[in-house]
Amino acid sequence: MKAHHWDPEVDGPLTAATATSRLQDLGYRCACYTYPPGTVFPEHSHELDKIDLVLKGRFLICMDQREYLLGEGDYLEIPMGTMHRAAVVGDEEVISIDAERLVRGTPE
Repeated sequence: MKAHHWDPEVDGPLTAATATSRLQDLGYRCACYTYPPGTVFPEHSHELDKIDLVLKGRFLICMDQREYLLGEGDYLEIPMGTMHRAAVVGDEEVISIDAERLVRGTPE
């Protein structure tokens, strides 16, 4: 697993609107959140594949015995069921896009 970086030449300008649109095109449901300094998310997992994309600030995600320090434009894919924890780093708030892959129903 590795962190990725938003490419403005390919993906367009890094804004909440463009990031949300791009992730929705890839089949994700998106929400934008602001986390104040000191925010910590204890170890947990999700029932869906997830992407965390940072628009502003620094966000540390610990997963699979590795640490990923995400800054502006960085994003990380977190597979469903993967245990991870996260924290805002520094004195600046984090603004991020939280994206969950939509699950399509099975044909009847």
